[in-house]
Amino acid sequence: MKQHYSILIIGGGNAGISVAAKLLLKRKTLDIAIIEPSDKHYYQPAWTLVGGGAFDIHKTVRPEASVMPKGVSWIQDRVEQFFPEDRKVQTLSGATYSYDWMIVAAGIQLDWDKVEGLKASIGKHGVCSNYAFDYAPYTYTCIKQIKPGQTAIFTSPSTPVKCGGAPQKIMYLAADYFRKKGILPQVNVHFYSGGTKIFGVPKYAEALQKLVDQYGIGLHFHHDLISIDGANQVATFLVHEADNREHKVDVPFDMIHVVPPQSAPDFVKRSPLADAQGWLDVDQHTLQHKRFPEIFGIGDVTNTPNAKTGAAVRKQAPVLVENLLALMDHKPMTASYNGYSSCPIVAGYGKLILAEFDYDNHPMETFPFNQAKPRWSMWVLKKYILPWLYWHRILKGTI
Repeated sequence: MKQHYSILIIGGGNAGISVAAKLLLKRKTLDIAIIEPSDKHYYQPAWTLVGGGAFDIHKTVRPEASVMPKGVSWIQDRVEQFFPEDRKVQTLSGATYSYDWMIVAAGIQLDWDKVEGLKASIGKHGVCSNYAFDYAPYTYTCIKQIKPGQTAIFTSPSTPVKCGGAPQKIMYLAADYFRKKGILPQVNVHFYSGGTKIFGVPKYAEALQKLVDQYGIGLHFHHDLISIDGANQVATFLVHEADNREHKVDVPFDMIHVVPPQSAPDFVKRSPLADAQGWLDVDQHTLQHKRFPEIFGIGDVTNTPNAKTGAAVRKQAPVLVENLLALMDHKPMTASYNGYSSCPIVAGYGKLILAEFDYDNHPMETFPFNQAKPRWSMWVLKKYILPWLYWHRILKGTI
């Protein structure tokens, strides 16, 4: 395999595959390689529905080779180091690849180890998470086993997470399941979040608060999960007080859905490409790296202040492609990303709130009705239409 490519893409997830496909649709002769270690490709947005027993986990995975765009060289390896001054990267195998242009689409890292005892407990003792293919089905097992008088806890860390609404989506599904069984008033459902509010966009926050009230869910903000004693079913949270003081609180549970803390991948964190917090340091509108003009970033790995969702990637990809091709043609960049993101928030079985918003947390709604109202039509969009669009259109670069 050759060692130099015109365009080198780091990561073969949604962002890397879709941007490569879009580039080739614009110019089919482009010399592009994708470095991606995994031999499987996942449609992760459906894992919430898997955890609620409403989607088949096996329909969320396909071979990576089946989504790799024709005309792209796939380097099945893992990047370990960036050498941007020399326009080179080094991989785990020890190979070195050089480039004229590079797109970093490395995604986000799940820091399971940041919660003491989590890795030892996950998948048993009522400890579940929809944030991994192997664990999502166990969430539904836990929900079905809850009895009157028991406690179901749902957590969200203070770090950025992919699909910021996902920690709540499974909670509303679980509460609706308990309601359908007639045990909701006897089940203690609680949301423990390291954040400060239920949602950043006031319009949708108001709608979610109504859901919380309807289901009788207890809200606890400024609570970061720091350890789990699975055998004894006790979760320990670090509580951040208003005066910057902190204390710990132990909370017993019968089931706990954990969203692990998340961060940029370690190989990005320790590289010259990272900002002070470890994220890829790009201009939030052009997606060009702030210090290395031949490098672009897309998706969850960047420090753009938008919600980290697949919908954001879909709007970022055409901006990146247009700006990169302009630079390759020695023209000025004119495309700009406005921070658009979308979060389909499952409100229960057959009900969904479609939150769409920009950098300023202003709603940017697609449909001519109030999307803050839970609707069956939006549930159909999430369960049937979006998965089809992902496999057949988004990864092909056609939307």
